Amino acid sequence: MTLLIKNGTIINADGSRKADVLIQNGKITDIGSDLNLVSVPDKIIDADGCSVFPGGMDPHVHMHLPTPAGFSSDDFLTGSKAALYGGTTTFIDFVTPKKDQLLADAIELRKSEAKGCLTDYAFHVSPVEWRNTMEQEISDCMEHEGFRSFKVYMAYKDSIGLDDDALFQVMKAVGKAGGMVTAHCELGDEIEILRNKFAVENKLSAKYHPLSRPAEEEALAVEKAIGLAAEANCPLYIVHVSSKESLKYIAEAKKNGQEVYAETCPQYLVLDDSKFEGTFEQVSKFVFSPPLRKKLDNEALWAALKDGVIDTIGTDHCPFTQVQKDRGKDDFRKIPNGAGGVEHRLSLIYTYGVLTNKITINQFVALTSANAAKIFGMSSAKGKIVEGADADLVVWNPETEKIISAQNHYSNCDLDIYEDYTTIGYPEVVIKNGVVVKEKNQLADRISPGKLLKTNPL
Repeated sequence: MTLLIKNGTIINADGSRKADVLIQNGKITDIGSDLNLVSVPDKIIDADGCSVFPGGMDPHVHMHLPTPAGFSSDDFLTGSKAALYGGTTTFIDFVTPKKDQLLADAIELRKSEAKGCLTDYAFHVSPVEWRNTMEQEISDCMEHEGFRSFKVYMAYKDSIGLDDDALFQVMKAVGKAGGMVTAHCELGDEIEILRNKFAVENKLSAKYHPLSRPAEEEALAVEKAIGLAAEANCPLYIVHVSSKESLKYIAEAKKNGQEVYAETCPQYLVLDDSKFEGTFEQVSKFVFSPPLRKKLDNEALWAALKDGVIDTIGTDHCPFTQVQKDRGKDDFRKIPNGAGGVEHRLSLIYTYGVLTNKITINQFVALTSANAAKIFGMSSAKGKIVEGADADLVVWNPETEKIISAQNHYSNCDLDIYEDYTTIGYPEVVIKNGVVVKEKNQLADRISPGKLLKTNPL
């Protein structure tokens, strides 16, 4: 199929220009003002007055995640529909083994769970323990599967978290093999002490969730992870940075030339801890980790995006229904951690970032697609509008206004943490691998499954 996008303004991370885009067989084949067309395209899209962005890349989602409250409410099918509807055409999920499960076996299971995914996708692999075979297993992941990014958790030590020695061993093995560690940075032991202290004091309402996970414990974990990664000679990507205090350690590491990258999420830019005032039903949907911080943290994170201290914006998409959240009605420690957002990421960052001059429109593209594609080794095909790249494109109407609601979002969840938030700017047309998958406010009836990609950090 041949597509022609006419009269739009192409926005890349490194610049913008008015030009037409020709798409053939899933690839961008020509860009220019007066394209020499051999034949009439199968479809012509008039993008006059619109921007044309690379399809979004979300480097951090959790579809079909098992928890004591049941699986997260979006599986790969419903979650990828939500992603496409919002202009994200590629995301990276996770392989999280059970204890004693070989990484290779966990990968095969996760591949089967992802078969219905409509976006292109890849995986970070999570070693949840250290054993004698782990170094070879990590090496095999890279050599045989092409997955070279490995997620570690410094919290949740009763289940998937690693102690400092195991964390260092994983970093050494990943660094030696040429991969990258992505890290959830919170000091798990200290947080458990606080959580249990609140429980003993019968302080179990949802408002104690953020109080049990203070910003200091994130910042100290960031400092520790950076130090261990430097000693292990391992590239480090810090996920969902939420606090101002963490930024000084990230900025210092970058200044010193250490290969450290950082991600934040829309919730830490748009929302704050005032959301923890109200009834359980009002508050519980905002329970995720790290928790929401202060408005000063919002401001510091926006500044870090503008200054290049933070490289990417993911979502940590992991929604749960109200019934699932109700599991912790009498004990905040039992509320499943997570919220949705993959559908709203581009609109939120455009509205509250670009339109308020916190970031430029080119930085918007860098933060929502290009940088993640580069960091995880997909930049030859993703994150930019150039000849030869995958034809993953978004035709963006800068004037369309929407009000976010759980009643009409695509995510399979009855909650939305951005309920009633207004966004300006909207993906009118979404193209994935050269095929229009969204147009006129609707997803296509039939969408081909996405491609399983590799992560190859630079």
